Amino acid sequence: MPGHKRQSSMELLELMGVVKENGNEQSSFPPVFTSLSYDYVLVAKTIDDQERDAFIKQTQFIEELKKKNFKVTKITDNHLVFYGIQAPKEIFQKYRYLLKVSDACNWSSNQKDLSLSTRIRIVYFIIHRTCIRSGENLRDLLKAKVFEARFCLHEKKRQKELKKSWARWSACLQGQPITAVRNYFGEKVALYFLWLGWYTWLLIPPALIGILAFLYGLSYFGSSPLIKEVCESDRVMCPLCDEGCKVWKLSETCSYAKLSLLFDNNGTVLFAMFMAIWTTLFLEFWKRHRATFVCEWKVSEWSESEEELILEIVNDSDCRPNEYKHSYLHSTLVLICVTIMIAVIIGLTHLLVVFRVVVAGFLAKQSSENSHSNIGAMLAGAVLHFLIITIMTRVNRIVAMKLCDIEKTRSFAATEKSFTVKMFTFQFFTYFSSLFYVAFVLGRINGHPGEYVRIGGKWRLEECHPSGCLTDLFIQMMIIMVLKQIISNVVEYSGPWIHKFLRKRSPKLQRRCGVCYQKDESEAKDGDELCDMCKLKDWHKNYRLTHVDSFSLFNEFLEMVIQFSFTTIFVAAFPLAPLFALINNVVEIRLDAIKMLTLERRMVPKKTNNIGVWIDILEAIGVLAVIVNGLVIGVSSDFIPRLVYRYVYGPCVNSTTTDIDCMVGYISNTLSIASMNDNRVNFTPYQMVTPDGFNATSCSYKDYRNSDFNVTPQFWLILAVRFAFVILFEHILVICKFIAAWFIPAAPMQVKNDKLFDKLDRLKEELKSFKPDGV
Repeated sequence: MPGHKRQSSMELLELMGVVKENGNEQSSFPPVFTSLSYDYVLVAKTIDDQERDAFIKQTQFIEELKKKNFKVTKITDNHLVFYGIQAPKEIFQKYRYLLKVSDACNWSSNQKDLSLSTRIRIVYFIIHRTCIRSGENLRDLLKAKVFEARFCLHEKKRQKELKKSWARWSACLQGQPITAVRNYFGEKVALYFLWLGWYTWLLIPPALIGILAFLYGLSYFGSSPLIKEVCESDRVMCPLCDEGCKVWKLSETCSYAKLSLLFDNNGTVLFAMFMAIWTTLFLEFWKRHRATFVCEWKVSEWSESEEELILEIVNDSDCRPNEYKHSYLHSTLVLICVTIMIAVIIGLTHLLVVFRVVVAGFLAKQSSENSHSNIGAMLAGAVLHFLIITIMTRVNRIVAMKLCDIEKTRSFAATEKSFTVKMFTFQFFTYFSSLFYVAFVLGRINGHPGEYVRIGGKWRLEECHPSGCLTDLFIQMMIIMVLKQIISNVVEYSGPWIHKFLRKRSPKLQRRCGVCYQKDESEAKDGDELCDMCKLKDWHKNYRLTHVDSFSLFNEFLEMVIQFSFTTIFVAAFPLAPLFALINNVVEIRLDAIKMLTLERRMVPKKTNNIGVWIDILEAIGVLAVIVNGLVIGVSSDFIPRLVYRYVYGPCVNSTTTDIDCMVGYISNTLSIASMNDNRVNFTPYQMVTPDGFNATSCSYKDYRNSDFNVTPQFWLILAVRFAFVILFEHILVICKFIAAWFIPAAPMQVKNDKLFDKLDRLKEELKSFKPDGV
């Protein structure tokens, strides 16, 4: 193949400021193992009684490792025992050979030595597959407190380099050294930060357009006839509850009407259409950037299942494969449990509805301005919803793990995929069930005077404001999204930091000795070692950091994908969501970097060539966003009723004058009147006393009904136009999404050609060693 040419996609990302590779990603191979390095460290409590079961199991496990020719260095420090583990060379030689003959990935013949991150991954697999005589493995021994901790060590030099170039707050507006991150943490973590960086950068256009949509609504504050009609109205509105609530003036909700116009205007319709296309472009271009980097890292053809099989053979040459199995009984049981769990989560949403109704009724009785009761109930409901989310997140995790145990998945990769799908499903319903209620149910089934729908025959359901229901959805989203981001970031950073400094410290160790200080790991020779004191100092430092496990990165992905859902699914109601997401993500990237590099133990480097099942979840969110935003605009917002009024019922329909606004009278057109002369209307005389002290003989409520409480022809016309708009909106945008996905190749042509030439060169190399029979 001709000399390597740098990928244009990588150059584009560097130009945009997403990455900062400095053009040396090809020559920058991961650090390799030296005699001063340790692959893994185990920590246990000091046990004086050698007859204790814990001591016997601890000794047996170390002996099993030694049988596999592992070098184990034991250092005791007061109440702790540290075991430094170094694997023999033959293990990695077997791994390299099997990897090459299996063709599980594009093996780079230029890299003669295995990187330290790859060694750690192999040793991690073997140690966790090592069992003692009782059949217990390391995970079982950790649960039984035979060992206190296990971790791989941070590399001081690389750690210092990454701190300088990546893990610092002053680098917030700089690109990320993705290849250096990959060399240290492995491909899985590197792809997470590459995805997060690309997502953050691509949030800039929707954030700016969302601000413009917000300013568009703000510009109509002084001239909108809708606001004037509400603020200058003398119309008397019907009581919001049955006992203690009185009629109120529509003009009392002037501020609410202004807030509604900020997010329920023509600009948000166009913005929602833009976001549907943006989601597709974001995902399609992400696939291209991912393909570029995995090609550069030589893992395009890597197979997780094949590597796991190779590691099983390296660990035990007589092993049997973990066969594929499927149980319809287990699958049915899991499906039933998932359905029950979703039903419980939806049940909590109903509980939230009851809470809001009760609070709204209470506030309506207590407040001098009854119209404010709905806002108070909404705010209280949003805060309670956030508390439910916090509690259910823990419950959802426990249930998802138990369901994975029932499934008895074949490998960790299968377990991770199954857990991800279940956990995201539970979290999605936990976060969004309440929002779906506010968007599509609130104010639509509450009935009318004389025939209100009540919960338990006592509490009336909530009503929407005459200016529309979209503001309720906006307030709910803003509270949940902003609260979640702020609290999550504070806990995410402060938790490991507090843990690091409050954890019981070891006795102060002397400074690193001069001989060890002068040793350079890159120049270390076979047989060189640090003294026990310097080893212990380094191991203690890593031990005091916060524990990480196989699902630590999952938590970061879940947080970002939930945020992506907020940013896309209900964006028609909250056009500022991309702006809040952008601000959060700029902080999130450095927060995660600092946390992983300095506050947490080093993650076991994992190899991969994609972000796993998350890409399928993001694709599903993109399709759901089109459907939901179409329904929000067509059903939840007042866009369609305003459109129908302007062209069918408004003052401009039969008028030739041009000096009148076509939306004058719209609010009055959306209100119906209930008369006290109607026997079906059962408001008490006390309730009909206005704030001015007058006795009202009728009151208004939001609906399209005549004096007999039957829906008017205008109601049916609006309903028909709503459905027509939703169908048209969704079909057009889905077609546009498919066209965009077809138009943008999943991998750049240069990437495909590089893979083609690489395969050709490797086949030619194999052919050189070929000898025909009889020669």
